[in-house]
Amino acid sequence: MAEASDDSSDIEKLYEFNERLSSAKDKSEYGKDYESVIVAANGSVKAKQLAAQLIPKFFKYFPQLAEQAFESHWYLCEDEELAVRIQAIRGLSFLCKDTPEYVPKVVDILAQFLGAGENVERDAVQKALMTLLRQDVKTCLTALFKHIGNTEDRSAEELSTWESIREKVIYFIRDKVFPLKVELLKPRDEMERHITNLIKLNMQDVTAEEFNMFLNFLKSLTLFGQNATAECVHELVEIIEGQADLDAQFEVSDADHIMRFISCLCMAIPFFKRGASSSKFLNYLNKQIFPVFDKLSEERKLDLLKDVADCSPYANPQDSRQLLPSIVQLLKKYMVRKKIEEINFTYIECLLYAFHHLAHKTPNATNSLCGYKIVTGQPSDRLGEDFSEQYRDFAERLSTTEDLARAVNKKLTQGMAEHNKAMAAAKTEEEKDAIKRKKQEATSSLRACNNILTMCSPLHIKTPKFIGDQKINLSWREVPKPSGPPVSTVAGQKRSAATNGSSSIMAKKGRGGGMQNPLLSKAFEGLHDGGRGGGRGGRGWHNRGRGRGRGRGSFH
Repeated sequence: MAEASDDSSDIEKLYEFNERLSSAKDKSEYGKDYESVIVAANGSVKAKQLAAQLIPKFFKYFPQLAEQAFESHWYLCEDEELAVRIQAIRGLSFLCKDTPEYVPKVVDILAQFLGAGENVERDAVQKALMTLLRQDVKTCLTALFKHIGNTEDRSAEELSTWESIREKVIYFIRDKVFPLKVELLKPRDEMERHITNLIKLNMQDVTAEEFNMFLNFLKSLTLFGQNATAECVHELVEIIEGQADLDAQFEVSDADHIMRFISCLCMAIPFFKRGASSSKFLNYLNKQIFPVFDKLSEERKLDLLKDVADCSPYANPQDSRQLLPSIVQLLKKYMVRKKIEEINFTYIECLLYAFHHLAHKTPNATNSLCGYKIVTGQPSDRLGEDFSEQYRDFAERLSTTEDLARAVNKKLTQGMAEHNKAMAAAKTEEEKDAIKRKKQEATSSLRACNNILTMCSPLHIKTPKFIGDQKINLSWREVPKPSGPPVSTVAGQKRSAATNGSSSIMAKKGRGGGMQNPLLSKAFEGLHDGGRGGGRGGRGWHNRGRGRGRGRGSFH
């Protein structure tokens, strides 16, 4: 009974302090009352709850007690009683209302509480952060992003704790801040630039998933929208280039780096369409990756060649001239001279498409590569030299490729009728889905072969007209709808789900043009074990859950 009486007495005193402080015109004269409120933070549960309300209420009036008051309130936020913690958390944003210099400290505390176990507590934390964002969005965002940066100078124990906080902060920014960008980012120009700088500053150590999230958010800003300046579009490409690690020496055994390069090149293609330069990517591709192309996995080869085809319409003449020899070399590898050899039509479709677009920019470069006779009046025409052997070789490969493509087309067309019969006979949804997948793969393969025939046809004459437009709809792109507004088929558009993972077509004499269809990884999927283990030193480019990267155990 004595304890209950003491508790009641303490509560009564707190109410007295509150009444006296509230009615006082010069509250600074009642420093001892406020100091007693601070001391009450060490009392009973009810006293703590009341102190959690009163400390923020009068915080601004007693700067000489600010440090002591703030520390006591922080302890209340970590109290073992849920009711006390919630009351203290709710008071944090109020504490900053008239003392904005405390916003960074309070945001730091709230960020650490985002992973609270109780739903009601997490809700209080998020509401407090949203209040602070609306009060001072610039300072609040700056404080939040400090939890996303690099891991340097952290012990293993600190990294483990920081990793958990970092993830919760990213989820909060993704789910609460990004959707309210129109409301929160004011003044718009200033705040869009500020959050862009924060994102760029913290891109050194992100997963592919996180990078994609941040890039998509930047693309949604007016700063980088459809009316963006050329400088802003270039800025986005620079961000992607940095993530692709184009300054590092490429190691063919580094599965993370090739996945990073392929994914980043795919992300950059829409910006090439908007006028940004593809030179840095193409130069790295030509000097670092093409020389070891044969050592890549089949899946990565296909990913890479699709990206090369998609970005080829946007290469400038100088890059086209430098890249063409590598493209022709690969074409000669995969466009075989004899029908008994294995042939991959999807590779050839990609390479022929790239060949046409690059050659269209610098046609006379093909004279020495393929034996053509294209006159531009420049010394690089090399018309006085004999390249007839190159022409005969290239023409023979074209003819063999066309013959094999026609044979596969015939077999695939016949197979369509068999698929239709099987679909009619199928009894379960599982069987029907399997047949649908086969039909989709066959359709994509037919499109690839037809594209090859279309692209081979103009290359038989010694002065060909290279295809420089984008009328050819590559086999992995969505098929334009027959009615309504036309569907864009430009390079860089999203690869359809039906063709993204199919149609690596292989034909061999004696196998009747049979097909092999390895599943192509989508961006940020198709993952490998093991990070880079060095280089940029950050998280691996693969989506393997948390606890990745340097010092974190083994980040799409």
